[in-house]
Amino acid sequence: MKRRSFIKKASISGLACTLPPMLPMGLDPEYSVDELMGKADIDLFGEGINLRSEAHEAFVKMKKAAYADGFDIKMVSSYRDFYRQASIWDRKYLRFTEDDGMDPLDAIDKIIEYSTIPGTSRHHWGTDIDIINGYPKVTGDVLVPEKFEAGGPFEDFKLWLDENSEKYGYYLVYTNEPKRRGFKYEPWHYSYAPISVPMLTAFRKVNILKQLQNEDFLGCEHFTSGFLRSYIQNNILDINQALL
Repeated sequence: MKRRSFIKKASISGLACTLPPMLPMGLDPEYSVDELMGKADIDLFGEGINLRSEAHEAFVKMKKAAYADGFDIKMVSSYRDFYRQASIWDRKYLRFTEDDGMDPLDAIDKIIEYSTIPGTSRHHWGTDIDIINGYPKVTGDVLVPEKFEAGGPFEDFKLWLDENSEKYGYYLVYTNEPKRRGFKYEPWHYSYAPISVPMLTAFRKVNILKQLQNEDFLGCEHFTSGFLRSYIQNNILDINQALL
């Protein structure tokens, strides 16, 4: 069944109490709901890196090792707060609905091929990174799978990451496992597991629909409890098993 079959034209406010927390336990007190949803001020480290302290230290070690092997790890994206994610979502929603003429349901389905609903992004946590090799001269969008595959400018870099990233705690999030659902393959997206695993555990206890009921980013009025259950199961939880 396609994801969009879970999206219906219904008011989010009328459904807020119908979606229970994904797990019946209380929220880990180490992480607040605002922190998990990218609304809290957190300490970030490294100019142009912007990660939590431990993730930053591991990233620097990985970057040095890559440099010694002939690669220059360039950070394309790391921490993004809720409001930055909302601006990305709104921009895509407008492009798909106004410029491309899609109906809202198709637009939402298109957005969540690669982009998360604001408040649900792993980039809110200060643990996840989108990276490339800075040495090759590349035109156009650098974050496309083909550039990391055979014959692409980042082919050798991806092979290096396959062999080395986990030594530094960084794991590929959205793999090319054929049966994996949700977000498409992202060979550039890595997560610092020692922190992101417990943060995901805490996030799974949050009633997302209830948290989103007062938001006003474009298209959110089309979210239903069924859609969000499907989205959480497919897009948030169907990831590299090492990160669960």
